[in-house]
Amino acid sequence: MSAFAPWSIEQAEVVVNKCASRTGPVLLTLQALQCEFGYVHPDAVPLVARTLNVSRAEVHGVLTYYHDLRTSPAPAHAVRICVAEACQSVGSGAVVQRAEGELGVSMGERSVDAIDLESVYCLGDCALGPAALVDGQLLGRLSPPQIAAVIASLRSESA
Repeated sequence: MSAFAPWSIEQAEVVVNKCASRTGPVLLTLQALQCEFGYVHPDAVPLVARTLNVSRAEVHGVLTYYHDLRTSPAPAHAVRICVAEACQSVGSGAVVQRAEGELGVSMGERSVDAIDLESVYCLGDCALGPAALVDGQLLGRLSPPQIAAVIASLRSESA
């Protein structure tokens, strides 16, 4: 059972109106919508723009700039693999390749079993690269067989 409310324009209006008088309202409003629904529904963009008296382009810009804001419901699991230089130099490319093969998707896509595979540029764990963030847990010194085992574990957990 989801901890988020189902999307409705009526409930979105309540959330947006609560944020309208705050300083820096666009980002705070989008964050509040995501807290309420788990994501920012595309229909919220014109509502936020109209209520806050800003352009749709400004709202869209903020929504797409911040990586943690999402425009679709969250996946069952998220695998984020560092592809910054330090991790690349110790083999993150092979880890990425194995993860893509295991999931049958490319970076930036969601597998059929609702596992998102994303690249990130630095997790702050450079000394223990290749690194990944799996459902919020930092993993270091990953090898291709280890990422395959992690993905298998996520799948069995979801089954």
